[in-house]
Amino acid sequence: MSMQPITSQIMIFGHPLHPGLIHFPVAALIGLIATDLAFLYSGDLFWARASLWLAGVGAIGGWIAGLAGLMDMLLVSQIRRLITAWCHAILAVMLLSLATLNWLLRLPDPASVIMPQGLYLSVLSGLLITVTGYLGGRLVYEYAVGVNIDDMLQQDANP
Repeated sequence: MSMQPITSQIMIFGHPLHPGLIHFPVAALIGLIATDLAFLYSGDLFWARASLWLAGVGAIGGWIAGLAGLMDMLLVSQIRRLITAWCHAILAVMLLSLATLNWLLRLPDPASVIMPQGLYLSVLSGLLITVTGYLGGRLVYEYAVGVNIDDMLQQDANP
């Protein structure tokens, strides 16, 4: 079976921007669960402040990565035709809405909202990251979105 790649239009030096940008916000939002739990366990305000920063990095970084993904979706008709892409996009918007709410709730007093709202939003965001990331992986591995097949074939020809 021959797979036709779907080329990203938002690239730097031939590399799709969206997949490269999502790592920091994802790591921040997953780390947010750990810092929330560390605050609940220790009561140390350091962990509440760390949670505030991770929530902010996750929300703002996620929106930046999401804009790159949105631009690809708007500019590449083959991506818009994929149900998986729409599901990925809709879940990503839901995730970023929760992450932004979580961050904004923490701004006035980082420690006061960790239990129960902050931790609940952090865990729910973590679950949405799992599903959204799975769908993003399907876009790459099943539909070759952003994959440069020519480079792969050249690497196979020259081991």
